[in-house]
Amino acid sequence: MAGSVILTGANSSLGFHAVEHLLKKYPQYTAILTVRDASDTDVNTNRLREIVSRHPNVKTAIHQLDLASLSATHSFADTITRCLTEKKYPPLAAIIGNAYYWNLVGAPELTADGYDKTMQVNFISHATLVLRLLGSFGDGGRILLISSNAHWPGKNPMEAYPPSIPDDLELLVKPTVDDDKQGRGYQRYATSKLALTTWVHALNRYLQEDAGLNKLTAIAMDPGNMVDSRALRTNTPQSLHRMQKFVYKPLLPLLRLMDPTLRTAAPAGVDVIEVAINPAYSGERGFFTVLKKDQSAPESNDKAKQESLWAQTLVWGHITKGNTALQAGFDRLGR
Repeated sequence: MAGSVILTGANSSLGFHAVEHLLKKYPQYTAILTVRDASDTDVNTNRLREIVSRHPNVKTAIHQLDLASLSATHSFADTITRCLTEKKYPPLAAIIGNAYYWNLVGAPELTADGYDKTMQVNFISHATLVLRLLGSFGDGGRILLISSNAHWPGKNPMEAYPPSIPDDLELLVKPTVDDDKQGRGYQRYATSKLALTTWVHALNRYLQEDAGLNKLTAIAMDPGNMVDSRALRTNTPQSLHRMQKFVYKPLLPLLRLMDPTLRTAAPAGVDVIEVAINPAYSGERGFFTVLKKDQSAPESNDKAKQESLWAQTLVWGHITKGNTALQAGFDRLGR
């Protein structure tokens, strides 16, 4: 068996194409797909089921996972660990963190855990899930978490306020409120991607220091800006809907002359699977823009910020030495 691949946000615009490519090109893998709503009334999950049904010979499972809940995240990790122990699934080969959240039309939302919802879904819960499941990999494997060019201040035209990691990290999970809902909403999204990218650099360092896990690698990947993404129509103002319909989609060939990372979700989904699974990327770590190794934002490479964010993420995610296989980070932090 080639191993299991976990993909969060499997019923998203990118997720549909990633699943199709995974099942078609890599049928030897077991696909563990997570969605926020696994009910029969969710139109996007039903579309995912239709994609899965076209590949009846591939072992696939759809799990409900609400990353806005830490208890749900830990419970899912427990379920996967149990399934692996019982050999229901083969050992992990990859974790792909694709699920996301943003809100460009409302004030910051706090989850039941007390954290900003954008930060929790995009970063904290994904980091928690990865740390819980590190001991479930086979001989090596890859962690791929979806980042964005938004994490680099000034790179995305939607930016009104630059993302940054403050000295007081509590501001990441309890952001201030003002009247600019779109600008601040996008800043929260961009900052969550900056935090995720920064954390991936620290994760790679600790994995390399851990003798039992040093065959694992982690990548934060910008898959490009997807002009047909459902994200542009979810929790966004009508002006963005119109931009997608009348500018982004019809003018894509012209826009790509200015920004070659602009594209549709189909090739983005394919590339995510390739970077996560293809042997050509074995041993790669760090930051990727589409299929190429790249530099991430300067702030994400600040080791002092990496260390402080790493330590606080353990607290936010309720990670202890007893519930993760990674011990190197705890040893350095004296925990």
